[in-house]
Amino acid sequence: MDLTILIPVKNEENNIDSIVGEIKSNILINHEIVFINDFCTDNTCLKIKSLQKSHSNILLINNKKRGLGESVRNGIKNSNGKYISILMCDNSDDLKDLKLYFKEIHSNNLDAVFGSRFLKNSIVTDYPKMKYILNRIFNLFVGIIYLNSYNDYTNAFKIYKKSVLIELEPIVSESFNVFLELPLKIINRKLKYKIIPINWYGRKHGVTKFKLNELRSKYIFTLIYCFAEKILLLK
Repeated sequence: MDLTILIPVKNEENNIDSIVGEIKSNILINHEIVFINDFCTDNTCLKIKSLQKSHSNILLINNKKRGLGESVRNGIKNSNGKYISILMCDNSDDLKDLKLYFKEIHSNNLDAVFGSRFLKNSIVTDYPKMKYILNRIFNLFVGIIYLNSYNDYTNAFKIYKKSVLIELEPIVSESFNVFLELPLKIINRKLKYKIIPINWYGRKHGVTKFKLNELRSKYIFTLIYCFAEKILLLK
């Protein structure tokens, strides 16, 4: 299996059919879709199980603990692809970028490819204004701390070698901060990565699970944890 598309889901019943349809239409690479059920209470899992009848490359894994961090750990453990890309189920990510990700990481023997929604050739639509401001401030802060020019650490949509993700364990984050932890650990280990511009489109169906007030302390914890690891690795 060349590629695992890892999709955490929590009450995304209105997006399942469209995301699978988009993947089927756009991704011709030998791939599997691994949905991680983070305690859905709607018909998300029923829809996935229905699609499994006609799509042999769809897996459904149930979390035993709540949280995006657990979804990512569970997805890595149960994946079969050489490369893993984490994709949001809200159709905000551009699958054309996923094809570029795969081409870059496979052709150049990279450990990861980081997309940025905030480069010259990126297209971003319907990004909430306050979230945008806070996102830019925090990512700038992380870049200053790390002396690194990357400017979209917190975005989930990236691609990694599975073997590299296993090397990053333990992955300790419990929520959206896992998407900060992974690239910082890649940088800490001086692994090979490339940054490319990507697109992002605002969610059309369902409700975002991102709660900024609940995540501030978790992001700060992750930054401190990863920076401490960086210092220890240098020693």
